[in-house]
Amino acid sequence: MKLKPIYLIVALLVLALVSGCAKPPTAEMNNAIEAVTRAENDADAALYAGNSLARARDALTRMRSEADSKRYDAAKTYAAEAVAAADKAIADGRAGAVRAREEAAALVAGLRPAIAETDQGIRSAQSAKLPLDFGAINRDFEAARLNTNQAEAALAGNQYQDALDKGRNARAGLSDINEKLAVAATSVSRKK
Repeated sequence: MKLKPIYLIVALLVLALVSGCAKPPTAEMNNAIEAVTRAENDADAALYAGNSLARARDALTRMRSEADSKRYDAAKTYAAEAVAAADKAIADGRAGAVRAREEAAALVAGLRPAIAETDQGIRSAQSAKLPLDFGAINRDFEAARLNTNQAEAALAGNQYQDALDKGRNARAGLSDINEKLAVAATSVSRKK
């Protein structure tokens, strides 16, 4: 059975109309935009899930590019990818915040005992009349105490990254003071 040319032309026209009438996956694209916006506005995702958030933004960019090129199946695929990456960014952000809170709490909990120990070391060094610049050591010690106070306040205010930063600064300051005390004590004991 041979097709007549008129049927062939009609079939081609119908095929052209059907493919020309393909519509962009508007609902899926809108869902993707909303999901990525939600992830971008989530403080924990922005702070702790930068890689996942970047993947979501990249998928959104690709989705728009494919839609602009009228490759709607690919745009729909990238829309789904953007939603999944945005959801992952939010979940990763929550997990990151929990880790940061636990790390900050552990760090801050160890600072007060370290301050007491360093304070005792400074007093012992002064009593032993070790050759140190106690003015500078006391300024460093006060800076460590201030950082500790700020770390505790940040932890109480759920600002975990700030608590970690201040706590690390306090710990580094105390460590530096203790190192100076140890070097001075060792130097004096060698001279005896």
